Amino acid sequence: MIEEKIVKSIKLVKKGDQSAFEEIVEHFQGKVFAICFRMVGNKHEAEDIAQEAFIRAYINIQSYDENRKFATWLYRIATNLAIDRMRKKKPDYYLDAEIQGGEGLTLYSQIPDDNRLPEDEVESLETQSYIQKEIMALPAKYRSIIALRFIDELSLKEISEILEIPVGTVKTRIHRGREALRKKLRNV
Repeated sequence: MIEEKIVKSIKLVKKGDQSAFEEIVEHFQGKVFAICFRMVGNKHEAEDIAQEAFIRAYINIQSYDENRKFATWLYRIATNLAIDRMRKKKPDYYLDAEIQGGEGLTLYSQIPDDNRLPEDEVESLETQSYIQKEIMALPAKYRSIIALRFIDELSLKEISEILEIPVGTVKTRIHRGREALRKKLRNV
């Protein structure tokens, strides 16, 4: 049902209806941001990359093949932009970095809780922070695969299409990335 609505919106955009693209952005913005954030580890950069991905999708909407999933096409744009950004620039800071003048506060501490006990929240934040740091330390080819597979829960075929690599290579990189993470996270 949602996919049909997206296809309708895409057809309207191709006919020149700019407002129809708003529905597309509303539907995909969370997922696109999540993909970008998991790859670059910086909220502001992820927002910039996600916005650029939507701009590129809008500009290039005529080249979108309606026989393929729109989500895969859009995620490929976002992933490629994030990979380009990672190649050009090393991250300035991680979410576990202290905020200046924040007396030990980190960006993780600014994320709202879900009514958990403070000690559980602290432990969870420390674990998340450590895992995010270790994911960010992986080589880019493993980092993008880990993010797409385990955080965004995409299929092997979807990842293959997004990254434009064979499914066998996706499987190998998932295995190697997972093994690298497992070694780093033994103490968690």
